[in-house]
Amino acid sequence: MSVKDMLLALCVVVAWGVNFVVIKLGLQGMPPFLLAGLRFSLVAFPAIFFVRRPAIPLRWLVVYGMTISFGQFAFLFLAIKLGMPAGLASLVLQAQAFFTLLLGALLLAEKLRWNHIAGVLIATLGMFMLATAGMEGQSAAGITLTTMMLTLAAALSWGLGNITNKIILRNRKVPVMSLVVWSALVPVLPFFACSWLFEGERAILFSLTHISLQTVLALIYLAFIATIVGYAIWGNLLSRYETWRVAPLSLLVPVIGILSAALVLGERLSAQQMLGATVIIFGLLVNVFGGLVSQRLAMRSHPRSQP
Repeated sequence: MSVKDMLLALCVVVAWGVNFVVIKLGLQGMPPFLLAGLRFSLVAFPAIFFVRRPAIPLRWLVVYGMTISFGQFAFLFLAIKLGMPAGLASLVLQAQAFFTLLLGALLLAEKLRWNHIAGVLIATLGMFMLATAGMEGQSAAGITLTTMMLTLAAALSWGLGNITNKIILRNRKVPVMSLVVWSALVPVLPFFACSWLFEGERAILFSLTHISLQTVLALIYLAFIATIVGYAIWGNLLSRYETWRVAPLSLLVPVIGILSAALVLGERLSAQQMLGATVIIFGLLVNVFGGLVSQRLAMRSHPRSQP
């Protein structure tokens, strides 16, 4: 990978890590379903007038949009609104990698290797440690069973979206931006409907008539920088380089998320939470690199015979 492309990849990773802090800031002035609905409205419009609709069946576009967009961000925004720390949300959400593996094995008959199972078990231990720990200096806010389960539900929705994406791309090539823009149209109405039903007309009108500059900037960041620009660059890199060169860089997202949350929001981890976060990251590393390490060790222990 060239230096320019490596820097672009790192810019995307930073943008996606800071994304969780921006969500927290945006939710200070707007309820979660309304914020998410406006976010995806800005992703879809006016881009759908300039980006061709992906050549896939409508049902798969709807399933993709309802899982990776509506399900993921409905649960995530609600979890953060209810007190889930932004930094830890960025880390727990990476459970999507494990959900994707398990769903792939169940629905697509994909094989699980030892490192996948070990990674799941290690990361589960880390999440248990997070769930049983409290934030230093906080009593009511922070990780609770509810916020943890909501964040894991967001990760599961992301995993379902990944499986849908695999099915979509099995027999056809779909441009990344085409899928991102048109699938963003799917959750707009469900988000606004949920906002009307659960947040209420009064909260909607108040949020829109008293919208702050902070909320506006948060929406611009979430829609254009984190979504359109981020996915455009990432998709371009994946199309030009092998997946193993690009995908592992996403492991830096929760690191950026935790650091940016500490700097901007003043979030501090207790000793047990820090240990739990470290265990989860180790589980992710085992999942991604364990197979490669075992192959290299096997090659060293059984070198090819020289002629």
